[in-house]
Amino acid sequence: MENLCVKVHRLSKSSRYTSLLQKRLMTQIRTPVQYASFSEVQQLPEKQSTAITFPLQDLAKFLSPNVDKSSFYIFKPNQRDIQTAEVFFIPSKQHIIDYSTSAVRMDHAPEMPEPEVCFLGRSNVGKSSLIKALFSLAPDVEVRISKRPGHTKKMNFFKVGKFFTLVDMPGYGFKAPKDFAEMVEPYLTQRTNLKRTFLLVDAKEGIQEMDNIAVEMLEEFGIPYVLVLTKIDTASK
Repeated sequence: MENLCVKVHRLSKSSRYTSLLQKRLMTQIRTPVQYASFSEVQQLPEKQSTAITFPLQDLAKFLSPNVDKSSFYIFKPNQRDIQTAEVFFIPSKQHIIDYSTSAVRMDHAPEMPEPEVCFLGRSNVGKSSLIKALFSLAPDVEVRISKRPGHTKKMNFFKVGKFFTLVDMPGYGFKAPKDFAEMVEPYLTQRTNLKRTFLLVDAKEGIQEMDNIAVEMLEEFGIPYVLVLTKIDTASK
């Protein structure tokens, strides 16, 4: 069995294949409009609102078609849950949302008592863009994004009030930082307040070999994770 360091280094390799999930994603409804809050989405016609709020609800039957799917489900919160969650991303004097610090190694990472969630994925998968969207109601929070792969070189920490800390990780694969393994391995295995990892997958590309390696790594070490499909609105037929 490979150790974690080997698995992380393998994330720098790439290969392509077409999956059933990828083909299905190409048929999803697209919307070029950006909405700042859930309340705005609720004002849209029901069909359009549902397509934006739950873009993956029709994909469950296509996941793992040859195995028992009873332990798999697509996250589908109700409207009340979404409205409650949105409150976390609305800043106030008592609830400060802001960039905290960056670190290139685990021993440089700040000691924070709050629970942490981290965003992991291939280079240019849209981690920083997703985080910027989450902070759309907190425009003073600076989240740097770029179309150039490998733009994020450090672990970037953002404090969401006293509730939790969000960590933007460098991307694996093309133009990943040279010390990616040394940065990611200790964080994932030693960060005691890490509660959830969000593994981002490009909907246009499908699940690549590097993504499978990342899933295998998270599974092997018992790290709770959620798969997030990005760029689904730009996937063409």
